Amino acid sequence: QVQLVESGGGSVQTGGSLTLSCVVTGYTSKEYTMAWFRQTPGQGRKGIASIDSDTTTAYADAVKGRFAISVDNAKNTLYLQMNSLKPEDTAMYYCAADPVAGAEWFLVRPSQYKYVGQGTQVTVSS
Repeated sequence: QVQLVESGGGSVQTGGSLTLSCVVTGYTSKEYTMAWFRQTPGQGRKGIASIDSDTTTAYADAVKGRFAISVDNAKNTLYLQMNSLKPEDTAMYYCAADPVAGAEWFLVRPSQYKYVGQGTQVTVSS
């Protein structure tokens, strides 16, 4: 059974930084897309960043240059380094994975992931 467990969320002031982590267990396929998306109350999922087993990465325009996605395969952990945070980054952040490689495809289709974590809240105050 595949499980994704996020951590690292919290409250920061504008301009601050946070690093989110997602530990993945039970995943055995060598091919993957792993990603982060966010969601606010009443809104749909918005893809933030994705990375696949071909090492392709993709970012939403809203976070380019501020966020960085990475994966440590030895630790089965996905990361999202978030810098220069803004109040509009406030959301629940979710880790997701799929056994198909396609970072750019999945970035704009965040409802298509096969596996999704429970989420971690990020709040940025002005």
